[in-house]
Amino acid sequence: MSDQPSASLYAAREPIFPRRVSGKFRTLKWWIMAVTLAIYYLTPWIRWDRGPNLPDQAVLVDLAGRRFYFFWIEIWPHEFYFVAGLLIMAGLGLFLFTSALGRVWCGYTCPQTVWTDLFILVERWVEGDRNARVRLWNAKWDLHKLRLRLTKWVLWLLIAVATGGAWVFYFADAPTLMRDLFTLQAAPVAYTTVAILTATTFIFGGFMREQVCIYMCPWPRIQAAMMDNDTLTVAYRDWRGEPRGKHRKAEGAENLGACIDCNACVNVCPMGIDIRDGQQMACITCALCIDACDEVMERTGQERGLIDYLALSDTPREMAGEKPRPIWQHVFRLRTIIYTALWALIGVGLVWALFIRSDIDLTVEPVRNPTYITLSDGAVRNVYNLRIRNLAADDREFRVLLSSDEILRIDLEDTGASSPNHVVVPANETRSVRAYVTARPDDTAAMADRTDLSLWIEDVITDARSGEATVFNGKDTQ
Repeated sequence: MSDQPSASLYAAREPIFPRRVSGKFRTLKWWIMAVTLAIYYLTPWIRWDRGPNLPDQAVLVDLAGRRFYFFWIEIWPHEFYFVAGLLIMAGLGLFLFTSALGRVWCGYTCPQTVWTDLFILVERWVEGDRNARVRLWNAKWDLHKLRLRLTKWVLWLLIAVATGGAWVFYFADAPTLMRDLFTLQAAPVAYTTVAILTATTFIFGGFMREQVCIYMCPWPRIQAAMMDNDTLTVAYRDWRGEPRGKHRKAEGAENLGACIDCNACVNVCPMGIDIRDGQQMACITCALCIDACDEVMERTGQERGLIDYLALSDTPREMAGEKPRPIWQHVFRLRTIIYTALWALIGVGLVWALFIRSDIDLTVEPVRNPTYITLSDGAVRNVYNLRIRNLAADDREFRVLLSSDEILRIDLEDTGASSPNHVVVPANETRSVRAYVTARPDDTAAMADRTDLSLWIEDVITDARSGEATVFNGKDTQ
């Protein structure tokens, strides 16, 4: 056996201290951070009047009532296809933007990116910019270092608590839950959820950061299938920048490229990579390296765009001194058009389904044990469980009907309604009723075989109807 020690599979994390940078992409990221965080934290507090006996929270996942409210839209459990459709649209949207512009989701709107940006902002505010943070990291522990670290960690913890607290407000009335949380009257699951989300936000945004993107997120490994040579992504024009060099007045400087090897692009990167090394899985295309490089190019009197959003297919044209193709030709191509068409088709379908859905719904479940009952007069009876949903904001009274009244007779268990075969369903509720369908003794056809029929409910005021097909089982049914 070899006496050489085996290589370790574990590599300790090298801390990354991104430098402050300004520019159009950094400004765009600030605006996206402000808007997304405002939506996340403030949405549960928006009120929406839905009338009596209904929650007035604009966006609410009502697990107890098994409903999802989104402003004027109300989704019931049997309408989960709306949620599935939205998830499919989100996936197609991710494919679309990745095909056109690379990992723009990762660089601008991913929650991990947004909260990491916020935590770095707090860290920079407490400890200083890159050089100060590097010196503090290398310094020995003393009261000054301990004070700065504790201040930073406390602020991170407050942000993390607010993050976890905001999430649970989507599942209960926000003002009521806020009061219960502070008076220690909330359910244990609420405190557990807040604690878990607080811990994950604090650890992921404060300590793991780029490791979440590299080791935990599957998207970097999937994105390659979504991108091609026409995808616009952050890249370094090596044909213009190489060979790089710092000494512009030294002998042979006229042979150097535009890159002065200042490492500004590396120092601002939150992932700690060098974009000049080419396309890398760790790159989230946040474009901060573009801002940093453009600033250096302006100071040295050179053309901006040494690092930029560009397509690899334009490389031969640019190397030949030609202009790259227009952006729209990269964005609007067959792949992105197909993704856009599918995305729009599903969206139109969901909107269409939303506007044509009825306020009432009926589900029929035949009782199979026994399949039928023979009465004392020889008649055959089948039993059905009816579930009547009233999606309207007021109580409704329905009459229950058969599609073949001349052959079969229907009776309901006592529903407390004023008329036979009528049932009152409260607003925004579902009521279960047992129905008895009987074949007359002299109807040998219905009693001896399976008879197709439909059960219907009809609103006694509006005449709105909803039905479902089923069968009546006779004596010879196996």
